[in-house]
Amino acid sequence: MQSSVLVIRATRRRLVRTAGLLAACATVMLSGGQVAAAGYGPQAQAASAWAASWAASVHGPYPSGNAVAQPELKFVFPDPEVGANDQSFRLIIRPDLWSDHFRVRFANTFGTQPVTLDAVFVGLQSSGGSVAAGTNRPVTFAGGSQRLDLPVGQSASSDPVALDYVDDPAKLLAQGQKLAVSFHIVGTSGPMTWHAKAMQTSYVTPPGAGAQSADESDAPFVYTTTSWYFLDALDAMAPSDTAVVAALGDSITDGTGSTLNGDDRWPDALARRLHAAYGTGISVVNAGIGGNQILGPAAYSAQNPSAGGPAALQRLDRDVLSLPGLSAVVFLEGINDIGAADASAEAVIGGIQEVVTRVRAHGRVAIVGATLTSSLNSTNAPYGTPQADQRRQAVNAFIRNAGIFDSVADFDAVTLDPSTGELKPEFQSNSTTAMIDRLHPNRAGYLAMAQSIDIGVLGPSASAR
Repeated sequence: MQSSVLVIRATRRRLVRTAGLLAACATVMLSGGQVAAAGYGPQAQAASAWAASWAASVHGPYPSGNAVAQPELKFVFPDPEVGANDQSFRLIIRPDLWSDHFRVRFANTFGTQPVTLDAVFVGLQSSGGSVAAGTNRPVTFAGGSQRLDLPVGQSASSDPVALDYVDDPAKLLAQGQKLAVSFHIVGTSGPMTWHAKAMQTSYVTPPGAGAQSADESDAPFVYTTTSWYFLDALDAMAPSDTAVVAALGDSITDGTGSTLNGDDRWPDALARRLHAAYGTGISVVNAGIGGNQILGPAAYSAQNPSAGGPAALQRLDRDVLSLPGLSAVVFLEGINDIGAADASAEAVIGGIQEVVTRVRAHGRVAIVGATLTSSLNSTNAPYGTPQADQRRQAVNAFIRNAGIFDSVADFDAVTLDPSTGELKPEFQSNSTTAMIDRLHPNRAGYLAMAQSIDIGVLGPSASAR
């Protein structure tokens, strides 16, 4: 990391500007579990708006989910029913859109008791669980409170937090700079809402360690995890014409098979292509959940969870259509319906059609349909049968020929070995665990998939259609 990123570069002029912006913020009101977007006065509202910069679709409660390369957590969370116990989290996330004003959102969507957070901070990650010196900023809620009380089933966004040292968003994006979002759980949380497959190392204190979020070092955060907890969104104040692309999918979107901490899921590779073409005028957020299905399970709750989270049709509004600035969706789902639920091709096609209909009804949002990659001869037996592959091919024929999408990303065509019907051999070896399941592409496969997407339908000019 360059030293210029590690110091506060706020001049008197920037401090005055920041103070003026914060003074102009509209009061944020908690309504129906959501915090209303704060504005920056009539002139600023005309030029800027909140845009999704990062997201993690929630499910759970912990430990229900499909984490990858997860460390042993029995000393961190000894009892899942107790959950977090007077301990602090430092979650590492990579914004796809940088700004000098962010807001963070926390969720208790699948909890069974109210959760209280305090000592919330946002700063630049230095290395490991450390925060770059002088960058840790306190976060408040509901117009200035340092405490957030989250009822069961609810989520809430923070007040705008000013990162006054962010004076070159494009540079931070190009450097792959990450944020450390730190917070303390007051008392016990009960069953924890989480996102299991982060493919990113984050940090947690032992139970009973108290509020450690203000500490810039990682000394209190002695345990690691490859999941995110409670935190499910980061929004940036950005020009109002910023495009936001959501990748809706399952484990192949969530990143299974990619590199831990490598940011090389196919949505990450797509984001790099889009930024090369459109600069900071666009953001890509990942709405994948490992094991997710389009159609099932029919009922999902904290009392009745499944590892793959709520069905795509159940979570579409919360995880995708509610994203601020949403302009396009890239949709890749169906293989778990076929492999895990033994769904017919007709049922999967019906679910795809419903997703498209609901996205169209939302307004001017483009949707790209992606074909399902091969799972033939997978080590996960139900996915690997010739019968499952026949249904997958029928679904792909529909995606290619139905004419209901703005564009089709033929992920199958670029990853298939025609001689075997499997994934190409060079795409089979997992980039983190080295296992081969013939279901999840690796880093190389994800890069090839991202290259197959027509970015012309996703850019800022396209979002103005």
